Amino acid sequence: QVQLVESGGGLVQAGGSLRLSCAASGRTFGPYTMGWFRQAPGKEREFVAKISGNDGIPYYADSVKGRFTISRDNAKNTVYLQMNSLKPEDTAVYYCAAATSLLAYSNTDPSRYNYWGQGTQVTVSS
Repeated sequence: QVQLVESGGGLVQAGGSLRLSCAASGRTFGPYTMGWFRQAPGKEREFVAKISGNDGIPYYADSVKGRFTISRDNAKNTVYLQMNSLKPEDTAVYYCAAATSLLAYSNTDPSRYNYWGQGTQVTVSS
């Protein structure tokens, strides 16, 4: 079992920044692909970014490319999402997820992730 706990959400004005953290516990963290997803009210959960296991290769949704940065610290079992130039349309509950199987570089399918955090709310005001 892997437990994931997100933190760092909050209310920010458009153009501002937030950094989300996701702390993992329970099993070896390093080999897992870690992803961030988000879900706005009335919408489906959507992929935001992911970072591969030990080699740390990132991949982003087009909607956040150039504004968000995903990173990981395997020694701390933590993955981060730095969000800059935030827009009102970024408002959502953000979820951290872990995939124990190997994913293709551009795979954004949430069903491939085995473990999920409880989510953290990000609200961007205009």
